[in-house]
Amino acid sequence: MKNLYRAEVIGSMLRPQYLKDARKRWEAKNISTRAFKQIEDRAVDEMIALQERCGVDVVTDGEMRRTHFIAPLTDVITGVKEIPAFTRVWRKPHEKNVKGEETNIQVQYAVVEKIHRTRSLTNEEFAYARGRAKKPLKVTLPSPLMMTLRWSPDYSRDAYPDPFGLFIDAADIMRQEARELAALGCEYIQIDAPELGMLCDPDRRKQDFADRGMDPERLLTEGIDIINSVADVPGVNFALHLCRGNNKGYYVGEGGYDSIAKQLFKRARNFSSLLLEYDDWRSGSFEPLGEVPSDMGVVLGLVSTKRAQLESADELIARIKEASRYCPLERMALSTQCGFGTVWEGNPIAESVQESKLKLVAEVAHQVWR
Repeated sequence: MKNLYRAEVIGSMLRPQYLKDARKRWEAKNISTRAFKQIEDRAVDEMIALQERCGVDVVTDGEMRRTHFIAPLTDVITGVKEIPAFTRVWRKPHEKNVKGEETNIQVQYAVVEKIHRTRSLTNEEFAYARGRAKKPLKVTLPSPLMMTLRWSPDYSRDAYPDPFGLFIDAADIMRQEARELAALGCEYIQIDAPELGMLCDPDRRKQDFADRGMDPERLLTEGIDIINSVADVPGVNFALHLCRGNNKGYYVGEGGYDSIAKQLFKRARNFSSLLLEYDDWRSGSFEPLGEVPSDMGVVLGLVSTKRAQLESADELIARIKEASRYCPLERMALSTQCGFGTVWEGNPIAESVQESKLKLVAEVAHQVWR
């Protein structure tokens, strides 16, 4: 358990409107790439300053240069083409046993040829942010198993008869990213693996994985081993982040960590900490934390980025105390449950709320872990 930061961020921040407008103008070829990059630079500067002003212990560049949190894998590779969309049901946060709002979000791309990286997005992110951040800086990378979204039984079999071949190639790309980041001086990398959180949900196991030709049990064994292989880079502290989907305020999965904990804790041994979504009932109890290896830290994602309502400090402290029944307090930290802008549109909360929530994370963490 190395370099456990008590007040953590997950990664993405809300894109300011001027950046969203600039991306549209750039994609329409109405401004030059140089001009667009200068606007991205301004947004990164503002996001780093915001996080540092809020008092968190580690910062990111806010993923300002990405269209989506998985962009370092999906937006800079060959072998992907647009397909007739399949849809996945997403839900808005709601109280337990109360039906909430639902929507269908389309997945419109599939791998049709062997994938190859065309350039590094994260090298640009880190090299720029390194010169701006006064606090420790981390970079986020998507899990190679996020390519479950891009493997189609109808379109991908010629290139990858076995979807795990695609996951292995994706892991090779992500490991190359991690090694290059280490060479640039990056000491902290977070791997985002919402697909593992979705495996907590029996419905998602069947509909999103098994029915589409991907064995859920194999994802929890060989799949976790593939993720773990990315985190085999000397000199870098790796964290593994799990959630159940986060897209414009909607989520996908429900269910506690009990069904995946045994395999996760046994196989993800290259990671020094776990960043676990725990903002509401969907994540189940803290009991699985009792099985976390003694040399692994746990960052409790207790503050929601989906809801505008600000949690109370007393509520957060009480939940941390409850979690400490299963995992020693000295091995834990606090964060938001996910990023604020995992897609470029962002979650439906105000920028002022984003700032308030980050300040809350820092204030409570520094009160609990003095």
